[in-house]
Amino acid sequence: MTSHDVVDRVRRRLKMIGAGHLGTLDPMASGLLLVATEAATRCATMWQGGEKTYEATVRFGVVTTTQDMTGDVIARRPVDGLDEARVRAAAAELEGEIDQVPPMVSALKVKGQRLYRLARRGIEVERAPRRVRVSPWEWIAFDGSTASFRVRCTSGTYVRTLAHDLGEKLGVGGALERLRRLRIEPYDLEGAVTLRDLDQLPADEVLERALIPLDRALAPFPSVTIDAADVLALGYGRAVTVRSAPGLPLDAGRDPVVLRDEDGGALAIGSLDPDPVSGWIARPHRVFPWAVREGRP
Repeated sequence: MTSHDVVDRVRRRLKMIGAGHLGTLDPMASGLLLVATEAATRCATMWQGGEKTYEATVRFGVVTTTQDMTGDVIARRPVDGLDEARVRAAAAELEGEIDQVPPMVSALKVKGQRLYRLARRGIEVERAPRRVRVSPWEWIAFDGSTASFRVRCTSGTYVRTLAHDLGEKLGVGGALERLRRLRIEPYDLEGAVTLRDLDQLPADEVLERALIPLDRALAPFPSVTIDAADVLALGYGRAVTVRSAPGLPLDAGRDPVVLRDEDGGALAIGSLDPDPVSGWIARPHRVFPWAVREGRP
């Protein structure tokens, strides 16, 4: 099952017009998948940069085309002499700020083409390394040719590439055998529902368990209040004046900022620019539908 398959099930089961996931989960993986629905899809990118926590198992002595055990095996190497101390030492070299080359089997685009589509045709292209940040690996178990760990990393980090690179550093090869996503800051599995719950529970109960209201989901981001007289103009996409912006640094182009009404409801996502005459100018980038309706929620 792909992440897109899950989104389709959410949309059909909960009768949502719009839905989209906030970060792909590999088909071989399990765990947390965040799904934005309805108006939240207009600002989905705001939640895509948080740190993620994974639990995984790496199998040593094997190299595959996909860097996990779903791919074709292209090399097998002996793991004689491999011990916990060597694994820990090699993993320490893959912590902190590192440059990681994305795998060919990924959704990234190179010259307009998805890498995984090129890989299916047997084409390999050069990929530029990307800077990612990896916390110290937390080791759970060692069992001869496999080891299980928990790791926290920045968005865009490929855990299967970590497993592959660890195997290369050890000289024995490595491929990801199991992957489970535990957390996407600030959300974790405790607030999630299972696919079985999604299929079997009444829709209102699923929403009660797992739905995060938009205003609460946007709470971690800086916000400013729009005067009632300017709400309609903002709703039509026009920049408006903000008399004060408490708690925000005095730098231009602070983005993103949540633009709220006087009751605290989110109206739009935008940027805030200082203005020497009026104070601040709020520029909406993504406006929610109710910004131009009477009786907004």
